[in-house]
Amino acid sequence: MSHRGRRLAGACASTLALGLLVAGCGLGPPPRKGAASGAGSSAGTEVAVGAYLHYGSPGVERMQDLSRWLGGTELRAGHTYLPGDTWSNIEGAPDSLRTWARWRKAKADRLFVLNVPMLERNEGGVPDGRVAELIRSGAKGTYDHHFQRLGKRLVTLGVPDTVIVLGWEMNGFNYTHRCRPDPENWKKYWRRIVAAMRSVKGQRFRYDFAPNRGSDAIAWTKCYPGDDVVDVIGMDSYDQPPGDTFDEQVTQPYGLQQQVDFAKAHGKRISYPEWGLFRNGDNPEYVRRMVAWIAKNKPLYHSITDYCPHGVWQCSENPRSTRVFRELLSTRQGRGRPFGSDGAASTDRPPDAG
Repeated sequence: MSHRGRRLAGACASTLALGLLVAGCGLGPPPRKGAASGAGSSAGTEVAVGAYLHYGSPGVERMQDLSRWLGGTELRAGHTYLPGDTWSNIEGAPDSLRTWARWRKAKADRLFVLNVPMLERNEGGVPDGRVAELIRSGAKGTYDHHFQRLGKRLVTLGVPDTVIVLGWEMNGFNYTHRCRPDPENWKKYWRRIVAAMRSVKGQRFRYDFAPNRGSDAIAWTKCYPGDDVVDVIGMDSYDQPPGDTFDEQVTQPYGLQQQVDFAKAHGKRISYPEWGLFRNGDNPEYVRRMVAWIAKNKPLYHSITDYCPHGVWQCSENPRSTRVFRELLSTRQGRGRPFGSDGAASTDRPPDAG
């Protein structure tokens, strides 16, 4: 979720596909333990619409308001982050997890998406040499117990089917859980985390591998830990270079098209845990093309990052994009009101989450 090192891409789709995007029916049952959730699996191809609005309990409340603003469009993907400042928070200490768990359990077809850091001090400016040491320690199992505790906490809260976006934007330059300092041990560390969380009785977690769009610090394919420990191929994609146009964002090396092709080759669903406006400003054409790309390629879920400068609802800086987003995502069953009556911008994010 960092502003540093973000990217994006896309293409067009039909009006019918846009209707399917908004409709977003049930996901079907999550895969069995260790099973891949492929593009042609029984989980179906319906898209869960979501938005990142706040990492804590206010995020749940704002989802209701955003849904009303969209004329009743149901937001089935609830997306939040665990703070990456301390191990206790990575273990799931924030009380707001209880609120998110209640939201998830209120309807059977909802999807709870949780970004989980792989290391503490995740935005602490840790140098590459130290990052490599930490990754090697993780690959040896030093931190397994932290993720077992997180798994047990999620199961106890009644959300054993959480989608875990583990070590997101690992191909970038900034997060302590970045891959570049030691790709081979990074992959081993991912595998240890998944094994630790799968050891928890009653879990049915799915694991989302979500790099930044583009090459960034390292080709994200070099960080891919294996089909047996990944269920979804995600991508964080913002409207910024490289990729001045949406077509460039689609076709660039390690861009949106390569994500789709890679996922298909590996039998996985795709996702967009983070997308939104950025360096290219208020760009309604980008929003139109991204929504069409999502409708065409049918990810498991997508979640717009809705705070300034990325957002369209809590941010007043992008009025033209806001109109397009509302037009495309609204069910047209009435008009609601923005959160806080005036749609004021919010920058509420978890400490050290990105």
